[in-house]
Amino acid sequence: MDILYQDEALLVVNKPAGLSTLPDGYNPTLPHIKSMLEQQAGRLWVVHRLDKDTSGVLLLARTAEAHRSLNTQFEKHLVSKLYHALVIGDPEWQQKTIYLPLRPNGDRHHRTVVDQVKGKPAVTHLRLLERLGKYCLVEAVPETGRTHQIRAHLAAMGLSIVGDKLYADRQSGSPLKMESQPQGDIDFAPKLIEGMGLHALSLEISHPLSGQRLKFDAPYPIGWVDFLRQLGP
Repeated sequence: MDILYQDEALLVVNKPAGLSTLPDGYNPTLPHIKSMLEQQAGRLWVVHRLDKDTSGVLLLARTAEAHRSLNTQFEKHLVSKLYHALVIGDPEWQQKTIYLPLRPNGDRHHRTVVDQVKGKPAVTHLRLLERLGKYCLVEAVPETGRTHQIRAHLAAMGLSIVGDKLYADRQSGSPLKMESQPQGDIDFAPKLIEGMGLHALSLEISHPLSGQRLKFDAPYPIGWVDFLRQLGP
């Protein structure tokens, strides 16, 4: 696991896919990021989470004071987050902003669902970066921080993240309304992509001690690099 930045207040890593941020609720004996890093860095406070199968920038605080400051920044939407997603589908748009309210665990399959009545406001800005045959590379900037927000919003647009079987499984009664359906022979988990095709590319915060604006960037996993090279021109 690559360390992107560390000082007396912060520890920032490039989280690999396949590791949970915190203990698994069903099997707490499984390794997780917090316990692994605490063996070397001492006590850590989790500021935000990435899904187990999502890779990229993960920020942890090294003091309770830093944790409080960073929590406030997240709550007040003073943090800038940028993700890249490898998805199956061919959207007609080049840029699109999704305004769909979301309700976490809104079905019997632990999915976040679009719910116009009980859902909380959620906004995601999307930009198509590259078309790659039946796949495409999409930039996603979440303005809010709802559980599974990017995954649920992309699914609502008829786009399946590579390897994300939870939201791609349309045979299990997902209440998400699809605008369109990906066509063709879909492979949900290309062998080169570990976890799923969602990567937290960058995170920008104000340092809890100095107030300086800092941006952290996480390179693509090797599997992504190889996958894009094979699909590229």
